[in-house]
Amino acid sequence: MIYFVTGASGFIGKRLVRKLLSRPEATVYFLERDASAESLDELHRFWGDAAGRTVPVQGDLTQAGLGLKSEDLNRLMGKVDHVFHLAAIYNLEAEPEIVLRTNINGTREVVTFAGRIGARRFHHISSIAAAGLYEGIFREDMFSEAEHLDHPYFASKHESERVVREECRVPWRVYRPGIVVGDSRTGEMDKIDGPYYFFKLIQKIRWLQPAWLPSLGIEGGRINLVPVDFVVTALDHLSHLDGHDGSCFHLTDPRPHRVGEVLDIFARAAHAPPMTLRINASLFEVIPSKLLKGLMALPPFRRIRGSIMKDLGLPQDILSVVNYPTKFDNRQAAQLLTPAGITVPPIEDYAWKLWDYWERHLDPDLFVDRSLRGCVAGRTVLITGGSSGIGKATAFKVAEAGATTIIVARDPDKLERTRREASDRGLTLITYSADLTDQLQCDAFIEKVRATHGAVDVLVNNAGRSIRRGIEESFERMHDFERMMAINYFGCLRVTLGLLPEMAKRGSGQIINISSIGVLANTPRFSAYVASKAALEAWTRCAAAEFLDRGIEFTTINLPLVRTPMIAPTKAYDDVEALAPEQAAAFVVQAIIRRPVRIATKLGVFGEILHALLPHVAQNIMNAGYRMFPETAAGEPAGTEASSAEQVAFTQLLRGIHF
Repeated sequence: MIYFVTGASGFIGKRLVRKLLSRPEATVYFLERDASAESLDELHRFWGDAAGRTVPVQGDLTQAGLGLKSEDLNRLMGKVDHVFHLAAIYNLEAEPEIVLRTNINGTREVVTFAGRIGARRFHHISSIAAAGLYEGIFREDMFSEAEHLDHPYFASKHESERVVREECRVPWRVYRPGIVVGDSRTGEMDKIDGPYYFFKLIQKIRWLQPAWLPSLGIEGGRINLVPVDFVVTALDHLSHLDGHDGSCFHLTDPRPHRVGEVLDIFARAAHAPPMTLRINASLFEVIPSKLLKGLMALPPFRRIRGSIMKDLGLPQDILSVVNYPTKFDNRQAAQLLTPAGITVPPIEDYAWKLWDYWERHLDPDLFVDRSLRGCVAGRTVLITGGSSGIGKATAFKVAEAGATTIIVARDPDKLERTRREASDRGLTLITYSADLTDQLQCDAFIEKVRATHGAVDVLVNNAGRSIRRGIEESFERMHDFERMMAINYFGCLRVTLGLLPEMAKRGSGQIINISSIGVLANTPRFSAYVASKAALEAWTRCAAAEFLDRGIEFTTINLPLVRTPMIAPTKAYDDVEALAPEQAAAFVVQAIIRRPVRIATKLGVFGEILHALLPHVAQNIMNAGYRMFPETAAGEPAGTEASSAEQVAFTQLLRGIHF
C-alpha cells in the first residue's frame, strides 16, 4: 500500500504516518518544503522508520503543481493508493490572506495533483470549523447549510471542502475532527490551541487563590474536544473501509461539554480552585454586534481589549467561539468506529495528563529567560533602604546577577558594613548616604545618580518604617502619622519622581514598591503604617495608568511579616512565623523577572476579597486579633510577655498578618 501525505510533520500528520506504517508493506511519500537533514532525522526517529519506508518529496503547497519536480511526479504516477491532505493553517490569529491562500488554494493544488497521478482515493482532513457558527445540530451530510463564515479560518475550511467536493476527480472522503487536543494516553501535544489558551489563566488563579475557594468561570456553548490518538485511529480505520466514497465523517465527541464544564475539569486537574461559579456567556452578546464592531474600531477600545486579553493570556478572537452554537451529529462515523472499539474517551479521564504535559513542556514561561541574570545583567538597579533587611538581601541577589547595584540609606556606618560584606562575597555595591525624608538631601542624591550612572532601569522603593500602636493610644501622637507618611509615602515619591523623567524619555523602566499585607487585610494597630503604604499604592495605580504607553511598569509587593530589625522590638512576634529577609527578597526577584502589577500571598488576596464582599466578617476577624494582643505604650518594648496558646493559634491561622 502506497500513501502520499501532506502535513506529515504536523501534530496529526506525524501520528497518522506512524499509524499507516504499522500496516504491512506500507510506503509513505510525504510533501516537505525545504526540509533539513536534522528535521528529517527527527521525523524518522518519531516514526521508527528503520526500513526506510518513508520518502520525502520536496514541494510547496502554495506553488502551482505543488512545486514538484518532474522526476518526483513520474515516480508517483499510477502508484499511489491513498492521498491524505492534512496540511493547513489551524490558527485563529494567522493573517487572513495567508490562511485563505494556504487552506483553499493549497487544497486545490493537492486535489489537482491527486487526479494527475491517478490516485485511487483522496482523503481530506477538514474541521468542524467548516460548519461556521451554525446554530443547531450539524449532520455529516450537511455542507451548504453552514452559517456565519465571516472569520477567515472558518471560511477557509468551508471553501477547501467545497474544492474537494466539486473539483476532485478521484473518489474522495472528508473528515471533520473536533478540536484536537493531546494524546489521551500520554498528554503529548505540540502547540497552544483550543482549551490550552485558558491554561495560563487557570495557572494564575491557582497561584493567587486558595484551592478550596471556588472561582468565577463562564458557562458558554458546547465545545467538542477529541484526543489526537482517537482522531488518528479513526482516520486509519475509516480510510481503509470500502464503499464509503463521497462521505463525510464527524470525528467528534457525541457527549460534548459546555465551555464552563471543560474549564472546571481542567481547573480540578491543575489542583486550582474549581470554577463552579459561572456567568452565562450569552451576556457578552447584550451589546449589538454593529455597535461592538464600531467600538473596536476606536484605538482606545482596541488597546483596552488587547491589554485585557494579554493579561489573561488569551488570543483576541477566543471570545467569538465561547458561545459556540453548534452540536455535531456523528452517527455515521460511530456506526463504523464503535464495532472496532474506537470511541472518544471521556475528557474527565485524561484531562490531568493534558495539563501535566502542558505545564512540563508547553507553558510559555518555560521558553522565556526567567533568570534574574537575564533581566538585570548590565543594567542599573537602585534599592532604597539597602543597608539592612529586605533591601540588603535584595541588593546581594541583583549584584550577584550582574546588575550595577546602587543602595541608599541614612546611616553611613551601616552602608559601609554592608558594602564590605558584599565585597567579601565578591560583589560590588555602590552606596549613597541620604535621608529620603529631607527634600534637599534627596534632590542631591538623585542628581548624583543621574550624573554618575545615567538612567536607572529598576527602582526598588524599599526604605520605610512601621509603628505598632492603636488609634486610642495615638490621639495625641499626630507626629506618628506624619513620620510614616514622610518616609513610606513622600520619601518614595521623591525618589520616584526624580527618576521617572529619564525612564519616560528612554521608554522603559520598572518601579517596585514594597508594601504590606496589612493594606489588603486592613490590620488594626497599624493604621499609621497601613495608611502610608495604602497612599503609595493608590498613587502607583494612577501612575501605572498614566505611564502604561510609555514603557514603564509598576509592581506592588504586599509582603507578609518579615523578620527584620523593624519588628524586633515586638517580642510577641518571636513566636510568630515570619519570612526571612532572603525569602522576602525572592519576592522582589520575581517582580523583576515577571513584572506583574501585584505580588501578594494567597492569604492577602483572600483578605482583600473578604473585605470587599463581606466587610463585617472581615472587621470581626480583625477586631478579634486586635483584642487578643496587648497594646504597647509609647517608648516601651512591645509584647514583653510570652505568647499564649490562643495567640499562637490565631497567628498560625492568619499566617503573615501582624497584630
